Amino acid sequence: MKRTSRLLGATAALAIIAAAGAAQAKELKYAHFQAADMSSPKHAAALAFETCVEGKTSGSIDVQVFPASQLGDGGQVIEGLQLGAIQMGVVHDGPISAVYKPFAVFAMPYLFDDQAMAWSIVDGAFGEELFDDMRSQTGIRVLGLADNGVRNFTNSKVPVAEPDDMKGLKMRVMTAPVWTKLVESLGASATPVPWPELPGALQQGVVDGQENGVTNIVNASLYQHQKYVSLDGHVFSWHAYMINDAFYEGLTDAERQAVNECVEISKVIHRGMTAAQDANAATILGEKGLEVVPVSPEQKAKFRELAQPAVREYIVGEIGEDWPNKLDAAVADYRGQ
Repeated sequence: MKRTSRLLGATAALAIIAAAGAAQAKELKYAHFQAADMSSPKHAAALAFETCVEGKTSGSIDVQVFPASQLGDGGQVIEGLQLGAIQMGVVHDGPISAVYKPFAVFAMPYLFDDQAMAWSIVDGAFGEELFDDMRSQTGIRVLGLADNGVRNFTNSKVPVAEPDDMKGLKMRVMTAPVWTKLVESLGASATPVPWPELPGALQQGVVDGQENGVTNIVNASLYQHQKYVSLDGHVFSWHAYMINDAFYEGLTDAERQAVNECVEISKVIHRGMTAAQDANAATILGEKGLEVVPVSPEQKAKFRELAQPAVREYIVGEIGEDWPNKLDAAVADYRGQ
């Protein structure tokens, strides 16, 4: 009886210790907008982050993943990050540049040659300086960028192979003015539509088309209400891995190291899946029933001649010349390697 009593007492003590440990775990709510399946780069990366962090910290951080805009659209997630109601979010460029204007510098069209160039620049000194400035202004720390896909135009009306084909089209754009400027510079009209409302806007004919990377076109089934895709690759778009800075600073050194290391792993998964889809855009979107419109280098030059000066002028008017000049310098340095 005494032995049984001692065993019960020990079991109870262990249960109390375990409960105390669980109670002390730091809750990390992690929000993103893609569907909750393993074909979604954001979700595959999020689950990898969850497993990685909880393993490295022995459960001292409890990661809770909220996919499919469960905690709101991009703007609402950013607001939650600033308030600390959401600890971590992976949000695309449009909503970020609405809160931190210099992020709009990444909307400069026809700038990067390929993923290798884009990754090198955002992972290097330029990205580090920009993200440090964003942290100081917003209270949100950018831990890294992963691909939102090379953005291409789709529409339900006409094949678009050159800028003249854009005239008369109503195009959905992300909710930041720089994207409106991009589309309008090419002769179409622009309608800002939040991401969760985009499929409905296409289905109902509120807009004729939109611009996104392969990942998002497939993930949200945008192809269902579109007929043509033009592979012009106008912008290398990004998802930013962001964390509330006060929460991050409140972690122990070991916990911060775990978060940093696990973001790097997640970023590689996310980039790899998205880049693979971009590289096979014609096949993937063709199999979804879209008519693929190739854009020749000569036609792409026409898009660049119209869009790049207009967008750059707008960006400079909004944020000054400092960040655009620094980005131009980073691109020139990369090409000079």
